[in-house]
Amino acid sequence: MGISAEDVKKLREKTGAGMMECKNALVETGGDFSMAEKLLKEKGLAAVEKRSDRATNEGKIFVKIRDNAAALVELASETDFVARNPEFIALGEVIADRVLEKGYTGPNEELAGMVTDLATKIRENMSLKRVNLVTAGAGEYLVKYIHGDGAIGVVVKLGAGNAGALQKEEFKTLAFNLALHIAAFNPAALDRDHIDAAFLKEQEEIFRKQLEGDEKLKEKPANVIDNILRGKVNKYLSDICLLEQGYVKDEKFSVAQVLADTGKQLGAAINVVDYVYFKVGDS
Repeated sequence: MGISAEDVKKLREKTGAGMMECKNALVETGGDFSMAEKLLKEKGLAAVEKRSDRATNEGKIFVKIRDNAAALVELASETDFVARNPEFIALGEVIADRVLEKGYTGPNEELAGMVTDLATKIRENMSLKRVNLVTAGAGEYLVKYIHGDGAIGVVVKLGAGNAGALQKEEFKTLAFNLALHIAAFNPAALDRDHIDAAFLKEQEEIFRKQLEGDEKLKEKPANVIDNILRGKVNKYLSDICLLEQGYVKDEKFSVAQVLADTGKQLGAAINVVDYVYFKVGDS
């Protein structure tokens, strides 16, 4: 049977395959459109499987907030070229919407299937690396920040003792600036209480070995070395803990001081309840 140019065009629009591929698929399946579509998808999947060992270190972070919930998604690709593809971007937005709609807290078979469908069409290895869902309760507020073209995505959850403070422009400005701050400095933890004890012990051992190898300190008594070590640990913790870091808009003040000052101004205790930081390519 003859294959019409209209059928070829329609199949190309549906699958994204080349014109000759679409024509050949229709010829091979005797003009059966659905069979030709299935054949092209199988060929696309085979092409993706051949590339499955290739690293997916490019991609984008997608963040959406709706109805007191925030979805963060890392959709990865082999190349930055595909990460800029409108269909790739549209898929990331759809996945974020689905996470919010169904309350997904991580990658699953349904979401992975959506990625596979596009990968077979584009014929490049793609993966859904991370999914996170953050929910806010009464007296809590969610804010997002996307850096650049989706290289970094941040969600911050803040609380206020007075719910009315959540609607104040000063509060919303502070919330956005905190998300910006976290994107810029990527704090390891909210405060010292959230630092893993084993991690902290490892850092202390590193600092102690550095001091032991310092010729200028060889003759110093043990208590002096201990004081220097304590100072190095405190400095390190102030660098990696969000509340102790110098505020992005004015580093003379710590984040904790800015929270306290803004809270006093608004008549409400303001605190950072939680935050999530995604960067493309991070494990």
